[in-house]
Amino acid sequence: MKARQSAVRASAPASVGNVGVGFDVLGLAFDAVRDTVTATVEDAPGARLGTVSGLVDSLPAETRKNCALAAAQAVLDAAGAGFGVRLDVDKGVPLSAGMGGSAASAVAAAGAVNALLDTPFSDIDLLPLAMEGEKVSADPPPWDNVMAALLGGLVLAARLDPPLIRRLPLPEGIACVVFHPQRKIETQSARELLSADIAKDIAVEHSRNMAGFVAGCTTGDLDLVASGLRDIFIEPQRASLLPELAPVQAAALAAGALGCSFSGSGPSIFAWTRTRDLDATRAAMADAFEQAGCPATPYDAPLDSAGLRLEPDA
Repeated sequence: MKARQSAVRASAPASVGNVGVGFDVLGLAFDAVRDTVTATVEDAPGARLGTVSGLVDSLPAETRKNCALAAAQAVLDAAGAGFGVRLDVDKGVPLSAGMGGSAASAVAAAGAVNALLDTPFSDIDLLPLAMEGEKVSADPPPWDNVMAALLGGLVLAARLDPPLIRRLPLPEGIACVVFHPQRKIETQSARELLSADIAKDIAVEHSRNMAGFVAGCTTGDLDLVASGLRDIFIEPQRASLLPELAPVQAAALAAGALGCSFSGSGPSIFAWTRTRDLDATRAAMADAFEQAGCPATPYDAPLDSAGLRLEPDA
């Protein structure tokens, strides 16, 4: 298969994995920052790393250690492409931040290479190929950030094999804010903290919260959203990774937030709040971080954020 053009540039957003209550089931695109990957056709087979810019100036050049390269190689292999690519990566999403940095790189790379193909893969067929990039970060790779970065909005993984992925409606009048403290938490390390067992009472209450949250989003019932946006399953097992979580969470809720928890595996913390309470919620979270002596950067994005996007002028 030949390439249909010489270069394509694609970008993918940050994301909020789990959305608190939906561990490995829900993901939310968060278009405050993006990773952008330019794929340029080369004669030699395979994917190679070109320039690196943005938040970092270097990334691993080995495919097995680089999310973008691994995803690009997966697309080339699946397509039986008769060409290779050079990837120039511009990192806008912080790494090891709980903001889907690895997923953004993987999706942007997969999307750029896919757009070079004569017969591109559909989004649902591109998903497992982008997952090969996410596998660099955690193995087995979680779906939440990848599917959100690819499809945009709030995404539900109802089934993994074969994939049954759906975008969910989002309630109106809600904003999302994310604070990224100056800490790093590796996804794989955070997952290794989790217990293989869960008590029946916790399982039942977690199911109740998940059902309430999804139903609230679908119907626009903010009481249901608020009642369900509580993580009693994963958050308690990871709370020690960020001592500032409890005071920041309490401050957000006191300011009117519907819910507040780790974004993905952390250390970033997200909150959903009514639009009218956004300024108060942001200020309360910022003050709590400051009082704890932990510098943190705030980000805002539309609740219904876009996913993978092809960019002009590659």
